[in-house]
Amino acid sequence: MTSPTGDQGDVVTPGVVPVPDPRHHVADPRGRLRAAGLRVTAPRQAVLGVLGEHPHSTAEAVAAAVRGRLGSVSTQAVYDVLAACVDAGLVRRIEPAGSAARYETRTGDNHHHVVCRSCGATADVDCVVGEAPCLHPSADGGFDIDEAEVVFWGTCPACRAVRTGSPPDRRDSIVPATVMHESVHEER
Repeated sequence: MTSPTGDQGDVVTPGVVPVPDPRHHVADPRGRLRAAGLRVTAPRQAVLGVLGEHPHSTAEAVAAAVRGRLGSVSTQAVYDVLAACVDAGLVRRIEPAGSAARYETRTGDNHHHVVCRSCGATADVDCVVGEAPCLHPSADGGFDIDEAEVVFWGTCPACRAVRTGSPPDRRDSIVPATVMHESVHEER
């Protein structure tokens, strides 16, 4: 099964529809673009819409979904939109080690991510301590620290079920971290 965003790195759990996280939803893309000082264009609106529905998507997955909405849009145009939106603070770029960069519209907080080592599924994890930057290093080297980027690594319920031969228990996805949204998966 192919994910709605065409993301080939993820796996769908049959019968499980991911619940969108309202913190990723972009209710008024035109207004958000204007407020950020960006020109309102169809590709920019489509990119924000796709990311609101499918957070943690790669640029290629976003481009495929945007083409599904608008027709012909180059991958380079989508990269340009993503870069402009990241620079304007409308989109956050995350780069888990060994994975393509992923994008999301949940900005303005200091949440973290959990990534499956097997399939690359990515989920949000709220701040582990409560107050930005979440972690206080033992030595800051003189830096004024304003953000901590934490990535938790593990195995998602779907991959764990494949490995053990048992059906995935979706409750596993919220222990021990509170998972707010899971990436869409596809069968391999």
